[in-house]
Amino acid sequence: MYQPPHFQETRQDVLHGLIRAHPLGLLVSNGAEGPVANAIPFLLDAPSLLNEEVPPNGRLRAHLARANPQWRLLADNPLSPVLVVFQGADAYVTPSWYKTKRETGKVVPTWNYAIVQVRGIVTVVEDQDWLAEQISDLTMSQEGNRATPWAVTDAPAPFIQSQIKGIVGLEIEITEISGKWKVSQNRPAADRIGVAEGLESEAASSADMVRLVRSYGGLDSK
Repeated sequence: MYQPPHFQETRQDVLHGLIRAHPLGLLVSNGAEGPVANAIPFLLDAPSLLNEEVPPNGRLRAHLARANPQWRLLADNPLSPVLVVFQGADAYVTPSWYKTKRETGKVVPTWNYAIVQVRGIVTVVEDQDWLAEQISDLTMSQEGNRATPWAVTDAPAPFIQSQIKGIVGLEIEITEISGKWKVSQNRPAADRIGVAEGLESEAASSADMVRLVRSYGGLDSK
């Protein structure tokens, strides 16, 4: 990933935070006919003193449909690294928001975004108990804050067992994690203010990017 220094994000808690907030990652691996990619939800296990089995950069857990051929490619190439891409907030930035446009006109459009890329080694898991825990943990990661959360145990046990037979688990030991927060840090302060105010006026869907522009641009007190 192209990484100008002013866009680099290296804090592990921030990188892990984006993964947890945007868990649908793009799993990319190599196949005989070229790259293979599938979007699947991931769980992140972070390293801690209480769980020394988790590697220093963390570990990802997920599952694929057994009918998905990507898992066989991974099983046949156990030492081949994979790439997982997690996309956070993003927004188009018009030059019209820049004070510099009014001063010199020497501006162009751009796109702001926050993204995390993970590289690691995959272990394919077919153990039924592991898979049962995986789908339960993944479900609760999304259902836990609901007023009436649905749990895997709400479905009949024979039905769940039949579903588990149709999936294959993945564990990815993270060997490298990198983040890029391109959120107008390279612009003068007046332009950053213009971007934040422009995004605020345009759509509620830009709220996450407004927060990033203000935070990374030192505008939180404005």
